[in-house]
Amino acid sequence: MRKGGNGGAGQGGERAKQRQGKKKGRISNRGLGYGALVAPERCFSCTTFNILAPIYKRLDKEDQSRRESQYRGYWLSRNQSIMDRLLGEMSSIICLQEVWLGNDELVDMYQRQLGDAGYITLKLARTNNRGDGLLTAVHSDYFRVLNYRDLLFNDFGDRVAQLLHVESVVPFCQSRNSSIPQQILIVNTHLLFPHDSSLCIVRLQQVYKILQYIESYQKEHNLSPMPIILCGDWNGSKRGHVYKFLRSQGFVSSYDTAHHYTDSDADAHKWVSHLNHRGNICGVDFIWLLNPNKYRKPLRTSWNEAVFGIIKYLLRAASLSEDNAFAFLKADSPGDYITFSGFCQALCQFGLTRHPHGLSPQDTQDLWIQADVDGNGVVDYEEFLVRYKSEVSIS
Repeated sequence: MRKGGNGGAGQGGERAKQRQGKKKGRISNRGLGYGALVAPERCFSCTTFNILAPIYKRLDKEDQSRRESQYRGYWLSRNQSIMDRLLGEMSSIICLQEVWLGNDELVDMYQRQLGDAGYITLKLARTNNRGDGLLTAVHSDYFRVLNYRDLLFNDFGDRVAQLLHVESVVPFCQSRNSSIPQQILIVNTHLLFPHDSSLCIVRLQQVYKILQYIESYQKEHNLSPMPIILCGDWNGSKRGHVYKFLRSQGFVSSYDTAHHYTDSDADAHKWVSHLNHRGNICGVDFIWLLNPNKYRKPLRTSWNEAVFGIIKYLLRAASLSEDNAFAFLKADSPGDYITFSGFCQALCQFGLTRHPHGLSPQDTQDLWIQADVDGNGVVDYEEFLVRYKSEVSIS
């Protein structure tokens, strides 16, 4: 795994990340949980790269209205440099974010040059004509595309994702008497940027929708468990709730694996993908891998744990002790317990339910059922501590 190149990331018209590079992972087919390849053994590589759409790239700190998109020579030269780097690496899988899909000349350049190099390309624009989107390319020497799906989150971030169902050109050897091609699911996405803490729940929902869709797709097509690769700009670090949510579902970060990093916060600062529009050093570009043989807890269980993690984070961010956090949630309850109405009021105050894309009434009800351990309709102090002190379990 290594980083390099030039590019960037942006959120709407409000931010532009000066990208320091891309992330590339070289993955052994053996490492995905299935047998060895028919000799000679081959590996395939995967690159994820937010290339910073010219409509978001600011050229002047004093004049924020000056964008790269206004100067054809600038954006054409930079994107050709990106293309040269991609073609120099020739990864088996390329997942790009912030491709300026609103510009036909630029789209044609990527599709033509990648196509000439043997890639099958698929693109998907963000909803509501935001101007940018995703492009995923798989090399025909390694994979054939069996199916493709667009995933539209339909939230106020207008985010989208691509799902590719591919099959390896070179078959895997599962026994001495038979060999079959390996099938893999690939997802490319770019999650919402968390401008404030209330948007963390939206980003978590976007990932939840991806995993829900993967589950439904596998059931719809009666597919056996298979490796899954999630790529993209996740706009969140190892310290974030999305990272812990995916780890609780059995996914591993290829970058962590390559560098023998742990899940602890102590390793969160050891790699950097870019500076964001606030000037913060970030490491948010991920290639996630799922071994199909790994145990996975029910998706809804992981989701509930992740939401409780957000609630706990917000309570602690408000510098509330355990007793004060309980008192805050208890609100005007007549007894020494938390009522459902008090719980709902707290979620609203935290901004988790007061906007259209926050927690739904069913989400809130499911969380309450988990919190009310004995099912008596209220949450006492002991039940509160169960959730307040619990951590997301990572298998």
